[in-house]
Amino acid sequence: MELPDDLPLEHRTAVRVVVLDERDQVLLFHTRSPDYPELGTWWELPGGGIDAGESYLDAAVRELREETGFVVGRDRVGPPTWTRTSTFKCRGSRRVQDEVVVTARLAGVAPEVDVAGQLDYELAAYLAARWWPMAELLATADRCYPGRLPELLPALLAGEPVAEPFETWS
Repeated sequence: MELPDDLPLEHRTAVRVVVLDERDQVLLFHTRSPDYPELGTWWELPGGGIDAGESYLDAAVRELREETGFVVGRDRVGPPTWTRTSTFKCRGSRRVQDEVVVTARLAGVAPEVDVAGQLDYELAAYLAARWWPMAELLATADRCYPGRLPELLPALLAGEPVAEPFETWS
């Protein structure tokens, strides 16, 4: 993998969560980068960094609580069958991020997102939350993070392993 030589490097591991409601709608955040407005906007999965000593499962549960207000039991989080590495500009550095993507199924239809637990930089970056009908998400031409989300989501939901090649996202 060849990285752009534009910013200081920051490596981390992270988890992204495909949150599904009872109608198989997927929750995405409409996002922007206050530091890099030239990137425009995109739709991204909830999730974030895995803290030292934390498992992907613990991080998924914590990130959902912080970013959405959803309290999800560990038993509601699926296995990490989608693995990927990406790089992107983030708050003054070039992040190289090893990620797992998991699912979490919620009771109810399109539960309301509570942003009270979001960190300051999340509040500045997240413009809105939206529950996407599956067919609409799979057909969207809108930019997403992960970049191949509409293409690779069906395999994840079918329980197939997804080993995504390296993505230079920004």
